[in-house]
Amino acid sequence: MAENQANLTSAVGPATVSEDAGHETDPYYYVYGYDGTDVGAAKATANYLTYGVLYNWHAALTSCPPGWHLPSFDEWTVLTDYLGGIDVAGGKIKEVKTTHWITPNEGATNQSGFTALPGGWRNYSYENFYSLGFETFFWLCIEFDQFNGWLWGFEYNSARRVRGYNRKSTGYSIRCIRD
Repeated sequence: MAENQANLTSAVGPATVSEDAGHETDPYYYVYGYDGTDVGAAKATANYLTYGVLYNWHAALTSCPPGWHLPSFDEWTVLTDYLGGIDVAGGKIKEVKTTHWITPNEGATNQSGFTALPGGWRNYSYENFYSLGFETFFWLCIEFDQFNGWLWGFEYNSARRVRGYNRKSTGYSIRCIRD
């Protein structure tokens, strides 16, 4: 996909998590900066229109349209290798200029056409939104362990592709791949 997924079937504010956040299995959908449950109001926000939806891991697993899926580690690796490796792939994936990215948006060429936007994320422990303009991370379909899922991301101050993991109750963007 050439843009962040914006499948918003329900909306919750950043403080919404299941009672046992460490073992969360409920799907939650967040729109950066929106604190409510009205899907229509959430879809009318500038952040929804620009950055799409932030999904907890369980929502991410079911939010790709039919015939599409969340990428695996191997699928991201193929893209990274094709773009010249981890040191430069981030720049070739990020949107050019600083319309959405904080300066300097290091190495951004968007040579890939991916147009990664810095949609930030929803923090699982502080129950708030962070890093709009600074970074973006995308869920993979792979668990790190029972509490965490794998992520790949990009930051304003580097052309590198970043990988890591975080709690499944954290909200991140997704991009889907055609089956």
